[in-house]
Amino acid sequence: MQLIEQLLQVSANLYKLLGDIPKSEERDDFIDTINSMLDKRGSIIERLLQEEFTFESQNLMHRTLSELDNGINERLATVMNAVKQDIANLQKTKKSEEQYFNPYANVRVMDGMYYDKKK
Repeated sequence: MQLIEQLLQVSANLYKLLGDIPKSEERDDFIDTINSMLDKRGSIIERLLQEEFTFESQNLMHRTLSELDNGINERLATVMNAVKQDIANLQKTKKSEEQYFNPYANVRVMDGMYYDKKK
């Protein structure tokens, strides 16, 4: 039962952590914390799979963890979408900056060449 309690505690802490997404400057530490909590949760799940439980404890654990897992997945998707949006904004800014500094980079014109067909 102690592993189940640890798993529920780590899952609840992860769910609470994912509640508010920090700004882009603090996001690196936030993502590192998420990764470490997910690794810890994964190791606990691996240890749990090696033990045997009664049907009642499995049923309780399954219901509670499935609810937490659904919430965690939704919040992780939100974090991932925020990161994707920041990456898209960065690429857009980079492209517009390049276009500002060299506006004729995409123009392909053959200047200075003239061929006369007259004989």
